[in-house]
Amino acid sequence: MEENNEAKIKPQESKKGGVVKKFLPFVWEIVQMVVIALAIVLPIRYFLFQPFIVRGESMVPSFMPGDYLIVDELSYRFSNPERGNVIVFKYPKDTTQRFIKRIIGLPNETIEIKDGKVTIYNSGAVALLEEYLPDDLKTEGETKVVLGDDEYFVLGDNRSRSFDSRMWGTVPKGNIIGKAYLRIFPLNTLSQIPTPSY
Repeated sequence: MEENNEAKIKPQESKKGGVVKKFLPFVWEIVQMVVIALAIVLPIRYFLFQPFIVRGESMVPSFMPGDYLIVDELSYRFSNPERGNVIVFKYPKDTTQRFIKRIIGLPNETIEIKDGKVTIYNSGAVALLEEYLPDDLKTEGETKVVLGDDEYFVLGDNRSRSFDSRMWGTVPKGNIIGKAYLRIFPLNTLSQIPTPSY
């Protein structure tokens, strides 16, 4: 009787071993695919592009709360930020926070805000024409700032609701994470983000 029981058990054990042998290559294939995917995605995520969700109303009407953007982290390694670029950067007073604003003033320029207008002084004085803003919008406050070699002056498009360079000063180039490149959500607003011409 014992011999018969052993004979019945052995085929079952062999069946289990066969299933494991068939299953292991499948698991190994999945592991390989995950490793390859990570090898492709991680460098893109950490060195080339980064997602950013707009919080707050400081960039309305250009960007709404909840807009999902892709930030280009590569461009500024080869070229300097330009006036009008929308950038994501580390807030200089607390680098754990990420802000989104538009570059208004470039290094070594003087920026003056007075009577609701922004004036740029470099080789001469130029009142900034900002076509991306509503016609009746005025830039509140009065300030005059001389920018250093690697400093940028930034403002939110929603000037009356933006906490920006008027309150806390300039953004060092080293704090800039990248340029807002693409809006991918909501889907009906899917588009590349343009840089205005002045």
